[in-house]
Amino acid sequence: MNLAFIPSPSTGVIELGPIPLRGYAFCIIIGVFVAVWLGNKRWIARGGKAGTVADIAVWAVPFGLVGGRLYHVITDYQLYFSDGQDWVDAFKIWEGGLGIWGAIALGAVGAWIGCRRRGIPLPAWADALAPGIAVAQAIGRWGNWFNQELYGKPTDVPWALKISEGTNRVAGTYHPTFLYESLWCIGVALLVIWADRRFKLGHGRAFALYVAAYCAGRGWIEYMRVDEAHHVLGLRLNVWTAIVVFLLAVTYIVISAKVRPGREEIVEPAAVGLSQDGDKTADTTADKADDKADDKSADAPEEDAPGTPEAAGDPGAQAPDEDGAPQKADRS
Repeated sequence: MNLAFIPSPSTGVIELGPIPLRGYAFCIIIGVFVAVWLGNKRWIARGGKAGTVADIAVWAVPFGLVGGRLYHVITDYQLYFSDGQDWVDAFKIWEGGLGIWGAIALGAVGAWIGCRRRGIPLPAWADALAPGIAVAQAIGRWGNWFNQELYGKPTDVPWALKISEGTNRVAGTYHPTFLYESLWCIGVALLVIWADRRFKLGHGRAFALYVAAYCAGRGWIEYMRVDEAHHVLGLRLNVWTAIVVFLLAVTYIVISAKVRPGREEIVEPAAVGLSQDGDKTADTTADKADDKADDKSADAPEEDAPGTPEAAGDPGAQAPDEDGAPQKADRS
């Protein structure tokens, strides 16, 4: 009998009057806010403007949620489309089920749209946000604790997670894989922050480091899980995904360091006079050049015409008379 364990909540929903506050959704929301807050601080430190990270997150977050849900539903389709299952449950995101692989992939599409509208490079924005994403994942994993899901193999270690009887659940104590991944993500965030300061990572390499480090941990944590999943050559599908994505991230870091060494300078264009792709329009630039030329012309002193007494510099000279003969100055 295991005397020490981590208890699971009796319910994943807190009723605030008529409003149900679901633990899973709450963890996701808090994670998003923390990611944007930390990303904003890092973006400003790199020379960007306050609020840019949040503006782009407005595009990235919805795309990421849709992508994460799609990946989960596609890879675990038997939970929603097999005999005895209700396909409507595929839309119940509050009950859990977000695949980080789909969230990052489709979230990147939304971020690309936002970055293009603001005229800034996506890799630089991703580098600033990378540690925040890892922290958001660390917080979001506690949503699995509320739902009593994604736990590991049975164990009686002191930090085991106690699971109660339920649908597709057998009461017992199991490895708290949600906690393992949460702690791993915190370590990933600290690693990226340290490496970024130490090596001045740029051009998307800080983000690639986050991806590689996360995959390294996700591989062994995924191997411990006992929830239903598809297997390929004896390994869970997500283990293979972690291996492939890890190799791609490391390859990107190596090639990028050779092709684009150093860190790019963050320069955000002004919001006015930008084309759809963020570049200054030729007409606006030309207009500004004309305005500067007009200002210089207006400020310049008028030059006297050559041949006039004023141009000759004779203080005693006077203007010619009506016949055109110059008049002598009265020197008496």
